[in-house]
Amino acid sequence: MAERKATVASRVGLHARPASIFAEAAGELPIEVTIAMDGEPAEEAMDASSILSLMSLGASHGDVIVLRAEGDGAEDALESLARIIETDHDAE
Repeated sequence: MAERKATVASRVGLHARPASIFAEAAGELPIEVTIAMDGEPAEEAMDASSILSLMSLGASHGDVIVLRAEGDGAEDALESLARIIETDHDAE
């Protein structure tokens, strides 16, 4: 299983706009991706393509999250999703 940590860059955290952008990108992938706060057990991870799951995660600016996926292209998929998390969408 591939794993990638990323730091939330959006100034107000993983709220509606960044969560929507992220969920859409995760949903377009041919593999399932999960997301969790750093330090939480893997079984606590949620579906990364669900905007409700992302918003209920409660990730704030500067929080570290963990993305996990399995299958062909998992490393590349996690890298592209991490770039979304590490972009301040509130500055755009």
